[in-house]
Amino acid sequence: MADDVQGLTVGSSASFEKSVTAADIESFAQVTGDTNPLHTDAAYAARTRFQNPIAHGMLGAGVISAAIGAKLAPGKAVIYLGQNLQFRAPVMPGDTITANVEVTEVDAEKSRLKLSTTVSNQDGTDVIRGEANIMVEALADA
Repeated sequence: MADDVQGLTVGSSASFEKSVTAADIESFAQVTGDTNPLHTDAAYAARTRFQNPIAHGMLGAGVISAAIGAKLAPGKAVIYLGQNLQFRAPVMPGDTITANVEVTEVDAEKSRLKLSTTVSNQDGTDVIRGEANIMVEALADA
């Protein structure tokens, strides 16, 4: 079919949900080296507009990658080509966030897809919005 890539067409969608813990935030800080105290120091964060530590924006964005690789195209080789993000609201420890991705454009010749991406919290507030560009390929036979 000329208007699909590995069975994905305009309108194909997936979601991934994650409850964010203080331990997740600490692990992310250690893995990335981003130890800004806004994320890890309650006394520091209390003096900010957020009043509490918040998750790194990219930790929230990471659930988009999970929605794409683990839910939209499981078992396929997914290559992230680009992502734009708008951070709309903070993610706090204890929040449950859900990434929703939907195919909006298909370039079958290049095996590329454009996706709308949204991450929302348990209250339905969009915490991140954006668009992703990916390439999806089948795995080669062994």
